[in-house]
Amino acid sequence: MDINATTDGSVPGEPVRHGTGVNSNRAFPTEGHPSNLDPFVLFERFYIDPDTGFPMHPHKGFEIVSYMIEGGMEHADSLGVEHIAREDGAMRITTGGGIRHSEFPADGEACNGLQLWVNLPRDEKEADPDYVDANAEELPTRETDGATVTTVVGEGSPIELRTPMEYLDVRVDDAWTWTVPDGWAGFLYAVAGSGSVDGSAFGEGDVFPTRAGGEFAVATDGDLRLVAVSGRPHDEPIRQQGPFVL
Repeated sequence: MDINATTDGSVPGEPVRHGTGVNSNRAFPTEGHPSNLDPFVLFERFYIDPDTGFPMHPHKGFEIVSYMIEGGMEHADSLGVEHIAREDGAMRITTGGGIRHSEFPADGEACNGLQLWVNLPRDEKEADPDYVDANAEELPTRETDGATVTTVVGEGSPIELRTPMEYLDVRVDDAWTWTVPDGWAGFLYAVAGSGSVDGSAFGEGDVFPTRAGGEFAVATDGDLRLVAVSGRPHDEPIRQQGPFVL
């Protein structure tokens, strides 16, 4: 794969098992997509069983967006926040100069969701840590011809980041066009179902990245749920060392 190409077509995500026993399907970086996608550090779908989770651990230098697909996830952090994010709800953590948090399944039941790490620009690496969340009812949803689109991050959403970006949850039942501003990078990730992106087969666990903006045609003969994420690059190196992005 040419990681300098503007698009790579659809690439399958790869399984990752975290040291705490949590399993994920990672979109990037992986062997199949070895690079970060400035400003995005990593993206994965996590599956947390009742007897697993992430005990209190540190982060710094980036922002986290967690978006729940099924079940609930208990969050607690060093700011004193305790919150349960439930299906179609979102949380944003600005780790900045440093924060500690934990994540466990709620109600004794398994959960799964999506987690995105977004780099902070160099001059904001030491920003004060911060947290905000929104439930499903607070995230704006609109109907279009061929799709239902919920804005997780972007116009009308209470979830904001220090990087200009957009994060959409899209349920396609016919056809939909993903528009990425010129110069922005982004990706599509298939949550459920199958279809195509610009004629390339696209199904659950696949990622379709772009590095130069543009318009991309999404189609399905059935039902396809995906997230569409795009953002303005910082044009700065992404140096990830475990839970820190330096």
